[in-house]
Amino acid sequence: MSQTIEQFGKACHDTLKAEPGPAGRKRVCGLLQEALKDEQFVNTYLTDQTPERKILYEDSELKFCVLAHHYRGAKESPPHDHGPSWAIYGQAHGETEMSDYELLEPASADKPGKVRKLRTYKLTPGVAHLYNEGDLHSPKRVSSTHLIRIEGVNMETVKRHKFVPV
Repeated sequence: MSQTIEQFGKACHDTLKAEPGPAGRKRVCGLLQEALKDEQFVNTYLTDQTPERKILYEDSELKFCVLAHHYRGAKESPPHDHGPSWAIYGQAHGETEMSDYELLEPASADKPGKVRKLRTYKLTPGVAHLYNEGDLHSPKRVSSTHLIRIEGVNMETVKRHKFVPV
């Protein structure tokens, strides 16, 4: 029997409660990679009807969220961080080309920060990647993808600065 999103969320909660910080997040990243291998789990929470962003689980104590994403067609996002939070991207279907950036000049409310690309790599089905606070990255998709993403806090509530590559 496949795990439910509630069971997955509780496993993430227990891990983050026992080991807050990057080490615990790395373990949660491993939990997500295991969940992505579970075809029933993936097909239950990621369908053709899944919207671009859907909260599947929100932890009432630790405030992290587990989301389903269905990006239709090609899409590219500019370099960004997750403000004061972190995120784990888990690729379920399709492929995401991810680029990491080095901060050259901090952003402010009035002007975008400047960044330089460090590396580019692919997130393929079953791969999850952790981005801690301040990690700058940008995803590019050449066709439709499904992702399960975990945010340290619901990013819809966070004001973030913009960054431009130089």
